[in-house]
Amino acid sequence: MATPVKVHGPPLSTAVSRVLACLIEKDVQFQLIPVNMPKGEHKSPDFLKIQPFGQVPAFQDESTSLFESRAICRYVCEKYAEKGNKGLYGSNPLAKASIEQWLEAEGQSFNPPSSVLVFQLAFAPRMKIKQDQSLINQNHDKLAKVLEVYEKRLGESRFLAGDEFSLADLSHLPNTHYLVNATDRGELFTLKKNVGRWWAEISSRDSWKKVVDMQKHSS
Repeated sequence: MATPVKVHGPPLSTAVSRVLACLIEKDVQFQLIPVNMPKGEHKSPDFLKIQPFGQVPAFQDESTSLFESRAICRYVCEKYAEKGNKGLYGSNPLAKASIEQWLEAEGQSFNPPSSVLVFQLAFAPRMKIKQDQSLINQNHDKLAKVLEVYEKRLGESRFLAGDEFSLADLSHLPNTHYLVNATDRGELFTLKKNVGRWWAEISSRDSWKKVVDMQKHSS
């Protein structure tokens, strides 16, 4: 029996939850190893050996160590291509290129403003950190413009990279989940006809429901 891969980090982390959703989609066995971040475990010498920047997630597959959630997801899709959802990362060069361009859009255009909003609106109040209203307003506007592009695209295809759910869609799950469910900015998504339909579909996947359940049990 294959040794489960190891994911170090709390499932409430957006980056950790991205990797967990990918592993579940690919039907790859994993072991989730808690990291007590308030106690600084992510800065310990042992942890820094597998994640030199002291962030989560850290990922181990036997002797292989990786960091950065999107890179981990690509690795999982490539190494375990024949397991689980075989089309998650595309089955031909054109499909893969389309997925890659929307993964880039997520990383470069969607993630920066949505991450600021997630931190300011969902995490800062829990951490007793003062919210920066000008930063919130600025990134709300940036995200709204990005989602106008998504609205147009999702009027042309069922999912971002085409008519099949892919890693490009999956990568949007963590931040959007918090914005829709833990802040007052959910209408950025839900009031748009095509984005709203897309969000309802991708967030109802069994893989993501399992991740959300893990988050509930860890909070």
